[in-house]
Amino acid sequence: MTTVIHNAAIVTVDDRDSVHYGGAIAIEGDRVAAVGPSAELLARYPAAERIDGTGKMVMPGFANVHTHFTMTLARGVFEDLSPPHKPPFSGGLSPIPLPAMTPDERRTMALLGALEALRSGTTLALEDSTNVDDYAGALADTGMRFLLGERAYDRVGTEIGDPAPYQLDRALGQRHLGIIEDTFNKWNGKADGRIRIAVSAWAPDMCSPELLQDLRALQQRLDTWATIHLNQIWGEVAAVKAHRNRLPTEYLADLGFLNDRLVCAHCRCMEPGEEKILGKAGVTVSFNAAIAARRGLSPRIADLEAYGCTIAMGSDNMAEDMVEVLRTGLFMERIRREDGRNPTPEHALRWATRNGYRALGIPDGGWLAPGNKADLIMVDLVRPHMVPVLRVVSTFVHQAQARDVEAVMVDGKWLMRDGKVLSIDEPAILGEAQKVANKVWSRQFRSRMELKVPAGFSPDALP
Repeated sequence: MTTVIHNAAIVTVDDRDSVHYGGAIAIEGDRVAAVGPSAELLARYPAAERIDGTGKMVMPGFANVHTHFTMTLARGVFEDLSPPHKPPFSGGLSPIPLPAMTPDERRTMALLGALEALRSGTTLALEDSTNVDDYAGALADTGMRFLLGERAYDRVGTEIGDPAPYQLDRALGQRHLGIIEDTFNKWNGKADGRIRIAVSAWAPDMCSPELLQDLRALQQRLDTWATIHLNQIWGEVAAVKAHRNRLPTEYLADLGFLNDRLVCAHCRCMEPGEEKILGKAGVTVSFNAAIAARRGLSPRIADLEAYGCTIAMGSDNMAEDMVEVLRTGLFMERIRREDGRNPTPEHALRWATRNGYRALGIPDGGWLAPGNKADLIMVDLVRPHMVPVLRVVSTFVHQAQARDVEAVMVDGKWLMRDGKVLSIDEPAILGEAQKVANKVWSRQFRSRMELKVPAGFSPDALP
């Protein structure tokens, strides 16, 4: 069946940032068949299913290149407990740890993250965690496209950002390597290719030189992508200096870990020389603007891009709203540059769509052109905060909300139509996720009496 969406604003994100007002897009199977004037495409496909796009925008779906779905558990907690930006550093992104969860509990929270991602127009995501096998099947069933990064590390006794002596557990690192390979063999290419597996190194201060070299060798042998948290917080920089007498990026470069299929998340606490190293290696930088704003830190995106890095966008912890990420990134970078015109809305939208798809190995996705993957979203433009629509991309970037996304398609299949999610039981997941959160946090506070309960915590989540 061919589908033609007509009389819509078609935002292509092609090389010229073409926008077709009153335009149409035809989808055949899992591909875009044509983009152009409505009258022309309706005449070309007389037997197609016709969807009236009046008052709608059609655009590529978002690519979220750095997130952790199961950390939806920490919403309203970790956002206000950021680590210090100046010494003394003691490690960890929060003084309260993320509670341990059973595989079933992790699956529920991961589906909650996927639900929010889908509702905000995300069609592709790089999910980074340990034991992604716990919920890979559930994510596959959502119909979305995923690159799942299985994480490795071999430092024990602490977390990211601790300059204390490095406690090495070589056997732990080797176990992680085995899990990555097993997960790759089980899941890579499944769900009609929508599920792929990547190699993930937790962070430079959590991985020994030997492990990083082993991970790079495994990435090459599996012929896949890799990701790492890099220069995320100042404690991490201090830790790598203490352990390796190098800056984090220098440490990775010395080991041959940097490559053009590596996604480096954050890159917020960098020396200019490190930015040049990343650009020379051709890495992708995940601009996680919303969490960066919450932490009070931001990368120098203009410099990273000028040096040769691909800029893409990620939501990171506790939130999956890529509409918020897109707008926050535009605002933060304009403030950093002290430039009220740049980056343009079109430039920022490219970061969040086409660049992300290309960075994750899908150059024929993230933009709308004949032959490309039919991964797209429809946005309702007839909203009080959107009217009048005079420059549709600018209006969307500056004014839109996630709830304006009313339809999502991946591989030519609708995952959401008319505001109703078709591939996830939304009421069931929302109800179960709240129950899981109450139970898991109560369990942690009951077993860890030394932990200070944040102000305003729900009584249902207390012991």
